[in-house]
Amino acid sequence: MSERWIQGFEKILDQIKRLEKAKERDRLELVRSIRFMLIALHRSLLGWMQWADNPDVMTKFTQEDLEKMNKKLSEFTRSFIEYDLEATKLGAQRGLKARKKAKKKKEERAEIFYV
Repeated sequence: MSERWIQGFEKILDQIKRLEKAKERDRLELVRSIRFMLIALHRSLLGWMQWADNPDVMTKFTQEDLEKMNKKLSEFTRSFIEYDLEATKLGAQRGLKARKKAKKKKEERAEIFYV
């Protein structure tokens, strides 16, 4: 399993490098690239969560290994959250707002249409 995971992520890294080298990308290509990066990040995070949730895996690492992982993940997470805040503020300046749950009236709930 981990050999396939490694090979898969080596391909992802190659694709990221190609995307970084691409010149004169239009808006759609940039959005596609952003989506690829986020999907890759999501996939990686799922793998990390599987490890962290599995005591049999985590006991294989030394205290030093875990301290190094913790430090690196802390730096990465802080940096990503700081950028997330920056991007969210930019989105707010551009007029984007968080979606609010629509409050439905009782009579609207009764008019559910099923196909």
